[in-house]
Amino acid sequence: MIVELHLLQNFAPSNLNRDDTGSPKDCEFGGYRRARISSQCQKRAVRMAFKDDELLPAEHRAERTKRLTRAVAERLKLRERDFDEALRVAEAVVPGAGLKLDKGETQYLLFLGNDEIDRIVDVCEKNWDTLIGMQTDAAASKKKAKEALPKEISDQLKEALNGRKAADLALFGRMIADAPGLNRDAACQVAHAISTNQLTAEFDFFTAVDDRPSDEDDTGAGMLGTVEFNSSCFYRYANIDIGQLTKNLDGDDDLASRSLSAFLSAFIAAVPTGKQNSFAAQNPPSLVLAVVRKRGQWSLANAFVKPVRPSADGDLVASSVRELDSYWGRLTSMYGTKQIVGARVVTDSMYGDGIVALKSSKLDSVDDLMGATVSSSFAASGAGA
Repeated sequence: MIVELHLLQNFAPSNLNRDDTGSPKDCEFGGYRRARISSQCQKRAVRMAFKDDELLPAEHRAERTKRLTRAVAERLKLRERDFDEALRVAEAVVPGAGLKLDKGETQYLLFLGNDEIDRIVDVCEKNWDTLIGMQTDAAASKKKAKEALPKEISDQLKEALNGRKAADLALFGRMIADAPGLNRDAACQVAHAISTNQLTAEFDFFTAVDDRPSDEDDTGAGMLGTVEFNSSCFYRYANIDIGQLTKNLDGDDDLASRSLSAFLSAFIAAVPTGKQNSFAAQNPPSLVLAVVRKRGQWSLANAFVKPVRPSADGDLVASSVRELDSYWGRLTSMYGTKQIVGARVVTDSMYGDGIVALKSSKLDSVDDLMGATVSSSFAASGAGA
């Protein structure tokens, strides 16, 4: 079973996702330059919402870090182990799990479930005397302790890194080149958000005045600069493979259901944080469409191949709503609805008249949409929600 989310979200002037020059990201689509928010940026916002909005408990979340040894040592310290000893033990056991270290850090960012880190700590605790003894022997013989790590401890470490209970790891997957057995196929795909309208880039020239001028005649600015920004209506799209999600969570239907609910809530509500202190573009979506289907996926981005423009018939958002609804109608007429289990849409009441093809799918609130989507997703798949 596949769950799809389609959003239309109009942002006030902002610079939510910057490139290497500090400019808002953009792209060409349909032969026109568009504003863009990368999929990575959106996924980061979703993961932070899991934590900040308490959508998932810590044991079902993951961390992205190169400082795994320090994380292990800090948790061992909470169990009343000496921190310096704990750090040496951690630096010995992490390579035993097949993860290379460089100056005490892993060579690249790792995406690890909090429960995985806890299980590494459990392995250290269980084998503490052995590991401390190995450190002493290694120091005496100038031999690296990891080279003498017993196979049974290595096996325990590899078993610890199974990622079976971290929802965001199950959703977004991971790839570890040095340890392919730890790889996880992502259950979720997130598209780069693109503007329904043609991009018009603008620049803000700013000055910062020194609060302590050198004399009364010093009226100049202490700092000058420019910030690029734009105001665009974005089409956002993501899909989740419920079967893959449940598989990644070790067949736990209840956790998969809660993970889907958390993702829906976070993806709808989370806003990227780029330059928000300067622009405060805290604008919620004006349309949310959730589709549950047996197989296949439909991005509706081609509804906006021709850039949308405000007109006498409606503003930019209203015109975007009409184009998306019209494109949905054309697709369902062309391909049928055999694979579609259900579609549900919620809009700002101001734009409700723009819904024609999806009129029978309209609901009153986002909460109603999320509840019905989660329920039907697992009922249709034969899993208990």
